Amino acid sequence: MAIANESLQDRLARFRQTQITVIGRKSGRAISRPVWFVLEGSKVYLLPVQGSDTQWYKNALKNPRIRIEARGLGAEYPAVPVTDAKAVKSVVEKFREKYGKADVKKYYSKFDVAVLVNLN
Repeated sequence: MAIANESLQDRLARFRQTQITVIGRKSGRAISRPVWFVLEGSKVYLLPVQGSDTQWYKNALKNPRIRIEARGLGAEYPAVPVTDAKAVKSVVEKFREKYGKADVKKYYSKFDVAVLVNLN
């Protein structure tokens, strides 16, 4: 049951997965996907599973608005690509800490980009 006046940030803090929605770069349609994320304060870090080859990432580059939802509560934010190798490595480490090295290795195949979404 939802807590009254609960923010998206509060809700994300309780979950391991979120739903993102991007606009298809060719179709123009809304496309939703469940993804893992790391929340640090008001910042949400997303790591595309196939790096820059990931379709939702390519869509977010074309239309940098991304909707983040957590069990029915959501909002739209600007998606900021992270391409600096040192910054991407930092995001990968955050994912390894949250989800475990083995699962990150199992599900993620390329580590050349990440996405930052600021909830403020």
